[in-house]
Amino acid sequence: MPLILLIVALVGLRYFEVWRFAELSWWAIGALMVIAFLWFEFIEPMLGFDKRKAHNEDEKRRKERVKQTFDKK
Repeated sequence: MPLILLIVALVGLRYFEVWRFAELSWWAIGALMVIAFLWFEFIEPMLGFDKRKAHNEDEKRRKERVKQTFDKK
């Protein structure tokens, strides 16, 4: 996610020609977009980060359910 925020910030700064970002090449920003695409579509699933995140959310919901069940009595 920080990579996406960086890309959005760079696009805005380049578009409005702020400070030294006015000299930044659009190719550099495009390269960052390609890197972000490759990361989210291929590398992250290959390393299992997406499944780990989903597993942690399921575990959190399970713990909440158990806590609610035993706190009622």
